Amino acid sequence: RYSLENLVRVLNLPDPAGGQTHRAMDDAEQTVELFLALRERAAQLHLSQLDELVHAGHSLGWPETIFFEEILAERAKTAFAESELRRVPRLYQPPKLEGRAPVAKETPDEIDAEIVAGMIRPGGNLSRLVPEFEYRPQQEEMLTAVTEAFNRGEQVLVEAGTGTGKSLAYLIPAAFWSHQNGRRVVISTNTINLQDQLIHKDIPELQRALPFDLRAAVRKGRSNYLCTRLFQQMRHAGPNNEDEMVLFARILLWLPRTQTGDVAEMPLRGPGERLAWSRLNADSACTSEQCANEQCPLFIARRRAELAHIIIVNHSLLLADIATDNMLLPDFVDLIVDEAHHLESAVTDGLSFRADKRFLEAILDEVNKPRSGLLHDLQSRVEAAMPPVFSDKFVEIARKMRRAGQDAQMELDDFFTTLSFFLSDFTNRRSQFAQQIRLTTAVRAQPGYDEVEISWDNLSQRLKIIADGFYKLAKGLNETASQFDVEGGEDLMVTLANNGRSLAETRENLDGILLQPNEGMIYWVEIYKDRLSLHAAPLHIGPLVEENIFKAKETVILTSATLRTAGAGSYDEPDFNYLRDRLHAFEASELAVGSPFDYKNSTLLYLLSDIPEPNQPGCQRYVEEAIVQAATALGGRTMVLFTSYGQLSQTARAITDRLADEEIVTLAQTQGASRQQLLEEFKQPDARAVLLGTRSFWEGVDVPGEALQAVLIVKLPFDVPSDPIFAARSETFDSPFFEYSIPEAVLRFRQGFGRLIRRMTDEGAVIVLDKRVLSKRYGQLFIDALPECTVIRQRTDRIGELLLRWLNRER
Repeated sequence: RYSLENLVRVLNLPDPAGGQTHRAMDDAEQTVELFLALRERAAQLHLSQLDELVHAGHSLGWPETIFFEEILAERAKTAFAESELRRVPRLYQPPKLEGRAPVAKETPDEIDAEIVAGMIRPGGNLSRLVPEFEYRPQQEEMLTAVTEAFNRGEQVLVEAGTGTGKSLAYLIPAAFWSHQNGRRVVISTNTINLQDQLIHKDIPELQRALPFDLRAAVRKGRSNYLCTRLFQQMRHAGPNNEDEMVLFARILLWLPRTQTGDVAEMPLRGPGERLAWSRLNADSACTSEQCANEQCPLFIARRRAELAHIIIVNHSLLLADIATDNMLLPDFVDLIVDEAHHLESAVTDGLSFRADKRFLEAILDEVNKPRSGLLHDLQSRVEAAMPPVFSDKFVEIARKMRRAGQDAQMELDDFFTTLSFFLSDFTNRRSQFAQQIRLTTAVRAQPGYDEVEISWDNLSQRLKIIADGFYKLAKGLNETASQFDVEGGEDLMVTLANNGRSLAETRENLDGILLQPNEGMIYWVEIYKDRLSLHAAPLHIGPLVEENIFKAKETVILTSATLRTAGAGSYDEPDFNYLRDRLHAFEASELAVGSPFDYKNSTLLYLLSDIPEPNQPGCQRYVEEAIVQAATALGGRTMVLFTSYGQLSQTARAITDRLADEEIVTLAQTQGASRQQLLEEFKQPDARAVLLGTRSFWEGVDVPGEALQAVLIVKLPFDVPSDPIFAARSETFDSPFFEYSIPEAVLRFRQGFGRLIRRMTDEGAVIVLDKRVLSKRYGQLFIDALPECTVIRQRTDRIGELLLRWLNRER
C-alpha cells in the first residue's frame, strides 16, 4: 500500500522510468518528487493542526517533528494576514442527520410480489436505470421466495449459486417490506468486503431505481469508532510513545474530514498502532448519555441505524446484540443472514474466551504502576478535589488493591510456571508450530494437575480483591459526585466500573477452564514458542441460534452460495440437512437456486490420475510440477489453494526460481504480505503471476476475467483432527468422519471451486491435486457437489498441453 510505486501512482507524480520501477536513479528521483509532494500537502494543513503536531512531537522527541516544524515556521509568517489564527476548526463535525425513525405497523401489510419482481424483469426499473443490469431467472426465483418469507413471517434457507445476484434478490423485497411496514430489516454478513459491496454498490444502485426513499446504514462494533473524549484527553496529556504519536497525528488530520469516525477509513498499520487505537476507541469508554452530549462517532452511528430502513452488520455484532439482550441495535424482528455458512463459526468465535499472561499483566499494570496507571490517576484527582476525610477512604481502597496487585503479580508468574511444567509431558518442545492441549477429564486426572488448581486459586483470590476494589471506587465516586467536582469524575467512574466487570468476567471464565468445567464447553491450552494461552468455546451452538434467532425473530432468511453439502452415507446430490442440524433450523423451508453460468462449457475440472495421495512419497514433487506446468502454459494467471502454511512455504521455495526463469512472479501468503496486497498485485494488467494462498483465499476472493484462468486445489480441505473444537465436536457423532468431517470439507471445497468463474465470460480450469477424489470412495462426494463441468482424468505432465487446448478450442 505504501510502496514507492503505489504512492507515485496515487499522487500522480512524474514517472521517469515509464512504469519500469526499481532502477536506482529513477527510484531516487521519484523519492525526491514524493518528498516535495508530501511537503506541499503538509503546507496546506490548518495552522492549528501544524502547531499541535509540533507541540506534541517536541514533548515526546518524535524525529518527524522537524518536518512539520519547518512548515509551521513558514506558515506562521502569513498567519495574521490570512486570519487563520481566528479560525480554529472543530475537529469532529458530525453530519446533520435527517429523516424519521421507521414506525412499525402493528399488523404488517403484505408486499405485492408482482411489483417487487417487476423491478428486475426486462423493462423494469433496474434494467432501465442501472447500466449493465441483466435479467436472470434464478435471481427472480430467489427474490420471489424472499418476498413470500416476509409476507408469511417465515424462515427460509436459500442457496444461490455464483452469479445469481443474491444481494439484490434479498435487498429489493427488504426495501419494499421496510418502507411499507415501517419495520427495520437487519442484514448480517461475515466479511467487510460484502458489507462494502452492499453499502457502496448494491444499495446506491437500488436507491436510484426504487420509487421511494430508502435509508441504509452500516453499524459496527464499538471498537471500530473513535471516542472523541478519549482523543481529547490525549490532546491534553500528549501521546506516551511513538506509536501513539503517529496515530495521534493521523487522527488529528483525519477527524475534521470523516463523517463516520470509523477506523476502516484509516487502516491501522501494525500492532503498535492497533494497541494505541485500543486506548482511543469507544469500546468501553462511553455511556449512551455521554455519547449523545458529545455527538461522538458512536452516537452518530447509533442514530443513523435508528433512522435506517436497512441496517448492515457483521455476524459478530449480531451475536453481541443477542448476548446483551438487544442493547446494541434498534428493535428489529426481520433478519437476513448472508454468508450464512459461517454462522456456526461466527457464533463459536463470539462466545469464545482467551486469556494469556500478557492480558492479565496489562490488568495488573493499571494497579501496580506507582506513578502512572488508573489507581495513581484516581488518587491524584480525588486528593485534589476532596478533603482528607473523604479522599482517605479512596486511598485506603487503592492501597489494598496495590497490595493484592503485587501479590497477584508473583502468583501470576507462579501459576504460568506451574501450568507450563504440567503441560511439558503433552507437548513437543522442538515444534515450530502452535500446539493445543485439550483439558479433558483424562488430562485433569493426571498427576500434578492439582498443583495447577491450587496455583490458580491463589491467584484468583487476589484478582477478586482487585475486581471488588474497582467496583468500590466506582461506587464511591458515584456517591460523592454531588458533593465534589473530581476532574473527569464521570469518565473515571465508567472506566473503574468497566475494569471491575472485565476482571470479574475473566476470573469467572478462568475458573471454568481450570476448576469448574462445564460439559457444554470446550477447554484447551495453546502453546506457541514461549507463549501460553487458555481458551474456552461452546460445544454446541444450535440451541443458542434456535432460541435467539429462529424463535426470537419473525422473518429469518439464511443465504449463501454454499449451504448444501454431502450427507452422511449418502451419494445423492448435496442437501441442506447438515446445516439444518448444526443451526437447529428445523422449521425453515429451503430453496436451491442454480447459477446462470454455463460451467459445462466454461470450466474444465482436471483430476490428476498419477499423483500419489497426500503425505505419500513423491506427492510434493508432483504438486510443484503441476503448478509450474499450469503457470508456464498460462503465463501466470494461476491461483493455488493450500490447507497449511507449512506446505505453502515449502512449495513457494521450490517453484519461485523455476517460475522466475519464465518471467513469472510467485506471490505467496507468507509472513509480511497481506491478503489485499497480494490480490492487488495479482490483478495488475499484464501481471505474470502465480498466487499461493491458504484458508482466507478459499472464499471472498473475486478475480474476474483473464487475470485468473486456473485454480489449483492442493488438498481436500479437511479440518485438522487435533483442533480442539473440531475434536470435541467430532466426539458427539456416531460416525464423525462422514457426519462431520466430510460435510465441512465439501462446503470449503465448493467455495474454493467458486474462485474461478466470477462473470458470464470467464473460463478456465480447476485442477485437483489430491488423488483421494479418485482413489477413495468418498471422493465422489466432492465431485458431485460441484456444478456440471467438463471432467477429465489425466496425467500431471499433460497439464500445460490440455489447458491450452481447452482455452483455444473452437467455441
